[in-house]
Amino acid sequence: MKYCLIIPDGLADYTIEKLSGRTPVEAARTPNLDFLAQNGQLGTVRTIPSGFPPGSDVANLTIVGYDPKVYYSGRAPLEAASMGIKLNQNDWAFRCNLITASEDILEDFCAGHIKTDEADVLIKLINEKLGNDTIQFYPGKSYRHIMVYKGTQQMDAKCFPPHDIIGQSIKKHLPMGHGGEILIDLMNRSREILVGHEINKVRVDLKENPANMIWLWGQGHRPNMPTFKERFGLTGAVISAVDLINGIACYLGWDVVDVPGATGYLDTNYTNKGEYAVQSLENHDVVLVHIEAPDEAGHEGNLHEKVIAIEQVDSKIIGAVLASKNKFRDLRILVLPDHYTPIVKRTHTPEDVPFVAYGTGIEKGVGLPYTEANANASGLHIKNGHRLIEHLISGSFK
Repeated sequence: MKYCLIIPDGLADYTIEKLSGRTPVEAARTPNLDFLAQNGQLGTVRTIPSGFPPGSDVANLTIVGYDPKVYYSGRAPLEAASMGIKLNQNDWAFRCNLITASEDILEDFCAGHIKTDEADVLIKLINEKLGNDTIQFYPGKSYRHIMVYKGTQQMDAKCFPPHDIIGQSIKKHLPMGHGGEILIDLMNRSREILVGHEINKVRVDLKENPANMIWLWGQGHRPNMPTFKERFGLTGAVISAVDLINGIACYLGWDVVDVPGATGYLDTNYTNKGEYAVQSLENHDVVLVHIEAPDEAGHEGNLHEKVIAIEQVDSKIIGAVLASKNKFRDLRILVLPDHYTPIVKRTHTPEDVPFVAYGTGIEKGVGLPYTEANANASGLHIKNGHRLIEHLISGSFK
């Protein structure tokens, strides 16, 4: 049996007046997704357990079958693994965003989706100026980077995800608690270093948002997790341009497939992702395809781009995998967003998400197209989301 998990990040949404009271997925042309739903099992699943923030880290751990109450230790350690950063048991890893600050306002959580080569220069400069024996900065992709703290101070300060506070006060959302003073000092000093840098001067001249401050958040220690093969006896691979997802794959013992043109943004190469997913199924039991674009459009409040992203996922990724079903004797497909990213809120929300499971041995359910409303009305609701993968493997959703 082959299993393909397709995760259009943040696809789920609310009804929108501009779409005549429809959600983006209802407005989008999704013939392949609707086929799966009409011929497979359509329902909802709780990917965010009670008490957890609605982040992609928590949600994607849930989707691959790992209860966050047992295995979650923070977002940054997962991303660090993808970047090849080795963490000791007591190290603290932090997510380090390059952001755009305008006086006391967090204007842009991703500094205009700064290019990786520009960001590389800025983070290396930050490390040169602020790094020492206990603090090191590691460049990642675009605005996403890592800081590792190896000191003795407890660093469990409350930190705010920058995409949750767009347009809000920086001072009111600085880290609070153990280690907060260290983090605030680093963030404030980074502003002094970055604001006058030549890269940012050029970005301002080009009317692009400058990367004029770092934002530290998402901290945690290295998690202790069994591999996916140890848990389920299956091999796996992941296709994603996002370090978080690739980091989870590292801890699962899955291969990370490098796909040309995969960007983690609206301009990602959907066609290549679909083709590489089919190729990867030949050599792996499970292939997870993660697409960040719907989530990015949601954070930007860009309705048009979100609908386009959903249509691209449907035609070029779901369509490619569905077309390959005769290539594999037994194939099951699972499609779901990890969380809602509503256009009107521009951030994640914790509602149960719509999922569809289709393929060999999976009975036909309610026979309705894929929408949030149809999933909620289906009567199939999985409250322990980390059990969803077990239902897929067994083929039974009763």
